[in-house]
Amino acid sequence: MSFWYPHVTVATVVEDQGRFLLVEEYAEGKLVFNQPAGHLERDENLIQAAARETLEETGWSVEILGLIGFSLYTAPANGVTYCRHSFHGKPLQHDPARPLDEGIERAVWLSYEEILTLAPRMRSPMVIKTIEQFRSGHRYPLSLIYN
Repeated sequence: MSFWYPHVTVATVVEDQGRFLLVEEYAEGKLVFNQPAGHLERDENLIQAAARETLEETGWSVEILGLIGFSLYTAPANGVTYCRHSFHGKPLQHDPARPLDEGIERAVWLSYEEILTLAPRMRSPMVIKTIEQFRSGHRYPLSLIYN
């Protein structure tokens, strides 16, 4: 008997003065853009995972303020389905000396317009969709999540 399960991931939209924090990273041999994102680890909750992934991938400590939403996405490259929990947060402090996760080339701040011009280089359609949800007011309290 084979079991199917989605991979639980988190992503964080960090906006500051009209710019969004993204990472430029390697995925399937290509250099793409993504929100700071990654997998939920054992013994942490979704909010902790979002803050941790943002720090590890960008060097930015953030305060997670709320939930944007949930999405399911099956990656065409590997057939894996991801259950993505998207959060929004505000930047607190940057550590430019902090090494970034393997595969991350750099963290960048981009305007929405710049992101749209880079649409073909987004890791998945979820990147722009999540920013658009944030921009249109999808912001829900963290109390929706029970740990």
